[in-house]
Amino acid sequence: TVPRRVSSVLHRDVKHFGKQHLFDGSEETCWNSDQGTSQWVTLDFPRPVRVSQLHIQFQGGFSSRLCTLEGCRTGEELVKISELYPQDSHAMQISFPRMVTGFQVEETVLDKLKITFGSSTDFFGRIVVYHLGVMGERL
Repeated sequence: TVPRRVSSVLHRDVKHFGKQHLFDGSEETCWNSDQGTSQWVTLDFPRPVRVSQLHIQFQGGFSSRLCTLEGCRTGEELVKISELYPQDSHAMQISFPRMVTGFQVEETVLDKLKITFGSSTDFFGRIVVYHLGVMGERL
């Protein structure tokens, strides 16, 4: 498993809305942030990976208008990789490198990835994610 951290959990109810639900593959569970601007998820990979795609499924009405991806190698500072402009939808959204869209990831090698969810579509700044997938190649 990949060690991960999140900015917040709704009402601190980790059992029902915690970070473990980002990757459990269940359509019934989700990570639900608490209110506030700039919610985020950080992933630390055990060895370097070449990230090429991001898969994300929000709950419509609780998505992010802007996702900023930052990454780095071990011992380095985070640097901005890409800005993604997801749709406010419950549909699975997949980024493709080298496509001219608002949802593309620049291929990069890293040990740590931070996804910041800015400009939530929810009035209170909450973000709800049912699925998060980072595709690429382990090096």
